[in-house]
Amino acid sequence: MQDAGLTPRLALHDISKRFQSVVANDGISFSVEPGQVHALLGENGAGKSTLVKIIYGVLEADEGRILWDGRPVTISSPRRARELGIGMVFQHFSLFEAMTVLENIALGIDGTPDLKELADRIVAISRKYGLPLDPAREIHTLSVGERQRVEIVRCLLQNPKLLIMDEPTSVLTPQEVGRLFVTLRQLSDEGCSILYISHKLQEIKELCHHATVLRGGKVVGECDPAVETARGMAQLMIGAELKQLVRRVGTTSQEPRLTVANLKLRSDDPFGVDLTNISFEGGAGEIFGIAGVAGNGQNELTEALAGEVTLHTPTTILLDGKPIAHLNAEQRRQQGLCSVPEERNGHASVGEMTLAENTLLTARNRLGLARQGIIQRRHARGFAKRIIENFGVKASGPLALAATLSGGNLQKFIVGREVLQNPEVLIIAQPTWGVDAGAAAAIHQALFKLAQSGAAIVVVSQDLDELLVITDRLAVINQGRLSAAVTTAEASIDQIGLLMGGLHGMDHDKPAEGAHHAV
Repeated sequence: MQDAGLTPRLALHDISKRFQSVVANDGISFSVEPGQVHALLGENGAGKSTLVKIIYGVLEADEGRILWDGRPVTISSPRRARELGIGMVFQHFSLFEAMTVLENIALGIDGTPDLKELADRIVAISRKYGLPLDPAREIHTLSVGERQRVEIVRCLLQNPKLLIMDEPTSVLTPQEVGRLFVTLRQLSDEGCSILYISHKLQEIKELCHHATVLRGGKVVGECDPAVETARGMAQLMIGAELKQLVRRVGTTSQEPRLTVANLKLRSDDPFGVDLTNISFEGGAGEIFGIAGVAGNGQNELTEALAGEVTLHTPTTILLDGKPIAHLNAEQRRQQGLCSVPEERNGHASVGEMTLAENTLLTARNRLGLARQGIIQRRHARGFAKRIIENFGVKASGPLALAATLSGGNLQKFIVGREVLQNPEVLIIAQPTWGVDAGAAAAIHQALFKLAQSGAAIVVVSQDLDELLVITDRLAVINQGRLSAAVTTAEASIDQIGLLMGGLHGMDHDKPAEGAHHAV
């Protein structure tokens, strides 16, 4: 636990960083005490990622000073950061699928370690902190929670004094989150400081001792998360009143708009997941949720539903009773099925294209933005402008490059592009992945409004909290199989968590009771 009388482990003084005309960090100052779990909060584009990259040596500040244990330091590289005792677990893991746990950890350690000795240390450290790992297992056989353990153990092997964690629970089951928090509290009690970045404010309240809030690249406030409400922290982040979600009442219908019957698909990815007998229905006005830990067939399922992968049996997927499984993505859009893929950069959008040009990717035919092969530029700009205005997208205008938008604003634009096409069915994967509270609320409200109009919406998400808030019914996908659907209001969080984990996501040396019911 932290001691306020000690010299700060890390102290930032007037840190500034500019990228041409954009000021990412503007005179940021705060400190992290020994043993303190310190939250760094802010909207997308607030400057959090730039700041932690400066602390970890990936970027160099233009101005300001960094003090480490009271002494000025220059952190010129990640290697220098590690030498000081700074470790970082990134949101997106950097692991090689075909290599073992031992080989991956060895690659991330400075120098040339003795592999047998390193394997023994991995086992010892993982047992000490309740993060069981088998050094000989290949990464592709691990659940996402187990892969995160690999990243954490790799940091712990270097005895960090400060551990930076970026959205560490975004892909974990509730049970895995609980285990992670036990580990982080143990590290804190031993004097390790933790800089914790998350959009899940209830987790911040549960775990963190102190919070610093960024907005527009500046520190705009600090608080004690145990005392401050989640809503209060969200409003401090966005600098405005957080809009209350307005949930529709009594709009769902027994009439199925989307019917999926015994969908089977062999994955083309050598590390992918085959789909087995997937069946469910999405009714008019219903939001149907599919929960699951990453790597259990979500990508294969969303591609099959969206038409990126076609199926031999047309009746496997019905839209308003009409077979569409044999149609490609563009043909399905014409029939009324739109989709938002998980990856917004490169898949849902092209960064080097303007927002107006990005509307052409999915709306060119459905909204007549291109006719007889000729782009209607005025219509494309008009549609992009309507998305920007209706969804509160922070952008200079329709001609802004997609790459210039923050993650949250780009996500709002992509969701708006699909919602404003008024589809009969919308397939959406990870709708609020890595976005702040304000953007998440705007996206959720847009989904409610679309469902209110009579559309069927299928939300595929790893965020169980999100699904519990916005869905009417939900099911769990595990190892390519879908569980029976349950009414969300009657769902047991513990049971859903076990279904999400299954044997695939549990400690292989101690499976959780009930995990075999994942199908």
